[in-house]
Amino acid sequence: MALEQTVRTKPVSGYVRTLIQQEELPLLRDHLLRLDPESRHDRFNGFLDDSFIERYAARCADDGTVIVAYIVDGMVRGAAELHPPEGDSLPEVAFSVESSARRQGVGSVLFRRLIAEARWKGFKSLRITTGADNHAMRALARKFGAHLAFRHGESTGTIDLTKTPEAELAELAAAPFRAGRAMLSFNSTCWKLLSSMVGSNRAA
Repeated sequence: MALEQTVRTKPVSGYVRTLIQQEELPLLRDHLLRLDPESRHDRFNGFLDDSFIERYAARCADDGTVIVAYIVDGMVRGAAELHPPEGDSLPEVAFSVESSARRQGVGSVLFRRLIAEARWKGFKSLRITTGADNHAMRALARKFGAHLAFRHGESTGTIDLTKTPEAELAELAAAPFRAGRAMLSFNSTCWKLLSSMVGSNRAA
């Protein structure tokens, strides 16, 4: 049985649901473009231009990435991405939250829903990567069982979904929004897209 597509959250005005990728691509794209400079830098490991973000969002829609979104008044204000595994790699997760939606526990709600999606798909482990200075993301990852190791200027770890309490799934519909911050990560999809752009520029 598929997961319920919409999870309402109270007492704030927003709600969380999984996007229909192709039809709702502009919602993710516009959210990423709205990130303030600092958030964009943290999320994509640099101040990347709008064209990169547009191509990134398009790739997410085409490669089967699951997008769990926090929506307020029809606009995506936070997003959790579940990128499918490639070859022997683990599925990878990434997060972004706009400044207007921070300190409301949005990150925890998105993380819970993304874990539920991953478990429903049968994944046993998730990979998460975040910058060394992104303390909020590192703390949130540890909260959900990630074991992080610092290497080459970033923290990389895995989350064992077989140890995720079943109670986490039951909390999805009723979890209150608590104090929190935006959590942002730079994932392999970004790296591949950025590498392809650099390669094209060199060839030219």
